[in-house]
Amino acid sequence: PGQFGVAELRDGQVVRLIEKPETPPSNLALVGVYMFDSAIFEAVKAIRPSARGELEITDAIQWLIDHGRVVRPHVIEGWWKDTGRLEDILEANRIILDTVMPRTDGLVEQSEVLGKVVVEAGARIAHSTVRGPAIIGRGAVIENAYIGPFTSIGDGVVVRGSEVEHSILLEGASVSDVGGRIESSLIGRNVSIYRTAAKPRSFNFMLGDRSEVGLIG
Repeated sequence: PGQFGVAELRDGQVVRLIEKPETPPSNLALVGVYMFDSAIFEAVKAIRPSARGELEITDAIQWLIDHGRVVRPHVIEGWWKDTGRLEDILEANRIILDTVMPRTDGLVEQSEVLGKVVVEAGARIAHSTVRGPAIIGRGAVIENAYIGPFTSIGDGVVVRGSEVEHSILLEGASVSDVGGRIESSLIGRNVSIYRTAAKPRSFNFMLGDRSEVGLIG
């Protein structure tokens, strides 16, 4: 676990946190899920920025420990996947989708639904192919489209005239008439991707901070 923060426990309490140690004192990696009371605000005010110029949550927790506060761990026995990068998020999505049981609570019209596919209530699939494992969220609309394996379609997502595979589309996203298959992608909430008939042919983007777009020429 040396590539993560590591916790050292004693008598059922956390006694030390070490960020990315060369020689880990335990095999307990920090998974980044915390529950605090109001004491954390005092700790954050007291610590100083780290070498990378940020206030580190591990420093705040260590401050609590050093000042007599009790910090208790919850040890996760099952699998855990770090999701700090796009490929890690997609891999976690793949692992979870591999466990779904097929279920159709929505409407499927003149479409082919193959394999382990969950179609949530209020979703509508028309003139399309959905190949699992995949999940189609509540109120989603899939029309004249192809949804390939390991794809999670969020609530209220619309996919028309497009192909999507091995991707995650979050709530409210829209993909329309895209001329090419979208693969290995994460599309955020309420994002719209569509083809226009504008001339001359060009790409137009409105992207948030730290976005990444791959184009095939």
